[in-house]
Amino acid sequence: MPATAGAVLTLAAACSSSGNASPAGKEAKAPDAAATITPANGAKKVRPDKGVTVTASSGVLEQVTVQAGQSTVDGALSADKKSWTTKWTLKPGATYTVTATAKNAKGKVTTATSKFTTLKASSTVKISDVMPNAGETVGVGMPITVTFDQPVSNRAAVEKALEVRSTSPMEGSWRWITSEQVIFRTKSYWPAHSKVSLVAHLAGVRASAGVYGTKDVTRDFSIGASHVAKVNLKSHKSKVYVDGRLAKTIPVSGGMGGGDSHGNDFRTTSGVHLTMGKEPVVTMTSPNIKEGEPGYYHELVYKDVQISNSGEYLHESPGEYGCLGHSNCSHGCVRQTPAGAKWFFNLSYRGDPVVITGTTRDLEWNNGWGYWQLSFTKWMKESALKQPVTTTPLTGN
Repeated sequence: MPATAGAVLTLAAACSSSGNASPAGKEAKAPDAAATITPANGAKKVRPDKGVTVTASSGVLEQVTVQAGQSTVDGALSADKKSWTTKWTLKPGATYTVTATAKNAKGKVTTATSKFTTLKASSTVKISDVMPNAGETVGVGMPITVTFDQPVSNRAAVEKALEVRSTSPMEGSWRWITSEQVIFRTKSYWPAHSKVSLVAHLAGVRASAGVYGTKDVTRDFSIGASHVAKVNLKSHKSKVYVDGRLAKTIPVSGGMGGGDSHGNDFRTTSGVHLTMGKEPVVTMTSPNIKEGEPGYYHELVYKDVQISNSGEYLHESPGEYGCLGHSNCSHGCVRQTPAGAKWFFNLSYRGDPVVITGTTRDLEWNNGWGYWQLSFTKWMKESALKQPVTTTPLTGN
């Protein structure tokens, strides 16, 4: 069994008879301060998710240092300076040395130390993917998606370990999409031209029974200019705003509406979409319709910016230019003029909001990156912590 008692170093305090004052002309000696460290000196197989706690009695803590080799562990001192705790979990299978100094009322300092070893992880969990990409410049609506290599049952512990830093502090929340994937969305759009960093303090986190993270992960990316496309399929125009100013109005044509006997819905979805990626050319084929049947098509379409998982893109119109700016003629995509499609294709980042109005079909929140379709309160309901978090100010940028 691992040792559990805390390490204490203190000096004996002077005694006096109960109820009697100090001898004339002599001041009572202040008791020495004591620092208690948990885990105790010599402890083995300490659970890394329990961290380090240092408490003071008969005084306050002056300084606490926790090191594993050359690495120093972050921690926080309480407002009354009576306790200190590590901010994040410890690394599995590592040896730590704790040095704590405490000061009594007379300014006398005492020191306590503890050296212990954390439990080695018999089973591990790691992050298999993070989005955005490292160094990527993205749009103001961009979420952060973290995918793990196995299911996570202790979601609250993992969520606490995912620190988001940004140039300007932002309110946001994580939402678990599956047991292996969690997504961070801000309450309002990211500020344009800012920096964001995800620091996953996963080493030592107990993700499930007996399963620990062993490696921290950092992902840095940038928010570019604000690109917001407002597509009105009643007026058949897309107004694109760059950093809040109207930059271009593009004639468009959306879904013709209705459906067919093959289950295809030809309505464009209304709502807040995010651009998910772009391809210079995409081969588009009619869903569920075989060659030779009515309604079949198979064609190359250019300057494609994806906005959902149900086959919706903003792209260059493959003919039918007379519809642009006048009527809805597509199978659900938003067609643009060749010049407008080229301009928007070159402009767009992943994560740019595309707000579509004027149709009778709403975008589902889980159709592509339709996360802004949910109110922030609804988004937060699938957070393990059930409360918003504020991003840590990012310095040095």
